[in-house]
Amino acid sequence: MTSHGNDDEPHEYSSPACSMHEFDLAGERSNSRVDAASRIIAASPAALYRAHLDPQALMSWLPPKGMKGRIEEFDPRVGGTYRMVLTYEQPGHAAEGKTTEHSDTVAGRFVELIQDKLIAQVVQFDSDDPAFAGEMKITWAFTPVSGGTHVMVRCENVPSGIRPEDHQVGLASSLENLAQYCE
Repeated sequence: MTSHGNDDEPHEYSSPACSMHEFDLAGERSNSRVDAASRIIAASPAALYRAHLDPQALMSWLPPKGMKGRIEEFDPRVGGTYRMVLTYEQPGHAAEGKTTEHSDTVAGRFVELIQDKLIAQVVQFDSDDPAFAGEMKITWAFTPVSGGTHVMVRCENVPSGIRPEDHQVGLASSLENLAQYCE
């Protein structure tokens, strides 16, 4: 926790990526990794919720540093789908993309929308690599606190091909971008 010196000012939180493994009925370990990060942002839950459901706003803050994004499809309602492409801006980037060497294409579906409180979606990466297969659930929660909103992003069933340290950097970067966009 980072304190800004005054209890009335926002505090920043960022939790490290954590690995949680569960066992299936046969006693085999399943991939149920959960990565999460959070931050207090000096903006209302309503402003943060809107920033997630406006495709232009979303593309201005969601791509982590070093990436840019574009929306190809966007239907923000329960059951609605979206498709986005995130592209590395520099050819010599540290991580390889999931869809191509330089990009990640994601197909998502909104599974829960609670106005100004929560957005849950499931996403799949367009990839031939089985390390990126399966659905990952991403939940954004907005809780009002003194000085703003506590924003929590929780990713469940994270594909094994996403390195925890890279994912944590990406989540923290998106939260930083969201703060800059909304504050």
